[in-house]
Amino acid sequence: MIHILLIISSLFTFSAHAAVQDFCVADLKAPESPAGFSCKPAANVTVDDFVSTGLRLAGSTDNIIKAAVTPEFAAQFPGVNGLGISIARLDLAPGGVVPMHTHPGGSELLLVTQGFIEAGFISSANAVYVKTLKKGDIMVFPQGLLHFQVNAGGVAAVAFASFSSAAPGLQITDFALFANDLPSSLVETTTFLPIEVVKKLKAVLGGSG
Repeated sequence: MIHILLIISSLFTFSAHAAVQDFCVADLKAPESPAGFSCKPAANVTVDDFVSTGLRLAGSTDNIIKAAVTPEFAAQFPGVNGLGISIARLDLAPGGVVPMHTHPGGSELLLVTQGFIEAGFISSANAVYVKTLKKGDIMVFPQGLLHFQVNAGGVAAVAFASFSSAAPGLQITDFALFANDLPSSLVETTTFLPIEVVKKLKAVLGGSG
């Protein structure tokens, strides 16, 4: 009995001395590491670190994809650093598209608030899951899987994407292939696309090589 009481006492003592940190507001003046940003000194934290107005306005869709993604990740919204959450606003003009892409650092939950969006993802077994979403609908995209969103109506569409990470990352497949200096011959070999198509896409997306 005494032995049990000693164990319980030691557990309470350990708990009392354990360091508990409520939050880790990103110190944007410090470099970001794979583990995220370092914490801003608690004395310098204000309520504004936990509030953002960055998603009030639509992003510019005057671009080749007729879409805008406005992120509120740790780099834009310091209060989410270390909490395993973040959010972004998606604006799609008629004909707009967010091309096939991945978020290597987190899963995504998309909520449509305006218009119609055709969205889908491809599993690692190459199974395809596609659905046309309307206002109030949500769809989840598992971490690391290729997925996309396309405006499926004749009006502007808006959605908000929440993530299971403060820094989910982003890699757009088309840009990875055609917006850099990867030699066209290698792209041709690895994608089975004709060289003239590869060069045309590189010219459109600003790539070289």
